[in-house]
Amino acid sequence: MKKSLYLTLILAFVGLSGSYAQGLNFGLKGGANFSNFEGSNTTVESESITSYHAGAFVELGLGSNFSIQPELLYSTMGANVTSFNSASNDFKNELGYLSIPVMARIYLIPNRLSLDVGPQVSFLMNERDNFSLEKSNTFDFAVSGGVTLHILGPLFIQGRYNLGLTDVKTDAEVTNRVLQLSAGIRF
Repeated sequence: MKKSLYLTLILAFVGLSGSYAQGLNFGLKGGANFSNFEGSNTTVESESITSYHAGAFVELGLGSNFSIQPELLYSTMGANVTSFNSASNDFKNELGYLSIPVMARIYLIPNRLSLDVGPQVSFLMNERDNFSLEKSNTFDFAVSGGVTLHILGPLFIQGRYNLGLTDVKTDAEVTNRVLQLSAGIRF
């Protein structure tokens, strides 16, 4: 079931990108994630971890200063967790997601500097931890925002913040918070 869902999402991504001929750019990006859990759970305390993200995108120009950019990323998120109710107090919980952000890009300086905002859905692919308190949810929804600066021709740098809106764990009221710093190339 999961494999057919992923295949359907990839085919939809490719199909959507092929339906626009004008103002179409493809690209690759990757970078660092600085992530943590945030929430009202009083039995755990967390500290941020540094991880990574990488993937591809399609930018669909819809005007001189506006475009839509769907992305397909592998992104790791999580936190170093301390549990107050456990014999083993510390562990690193790293969650690997297939993330699909769809960003609206508003160019403040044409083809140079953009403000990016949009939703992101993520599907849990794997989980690595030293000791797990609860089972993780397999779906994550977030709102993302940031800026992109095109520096030299097709090269760009990007900063983005992902504010998770769904609980990461089934029995804990914590959500993902991720600061992403990226570099990439647009074709």
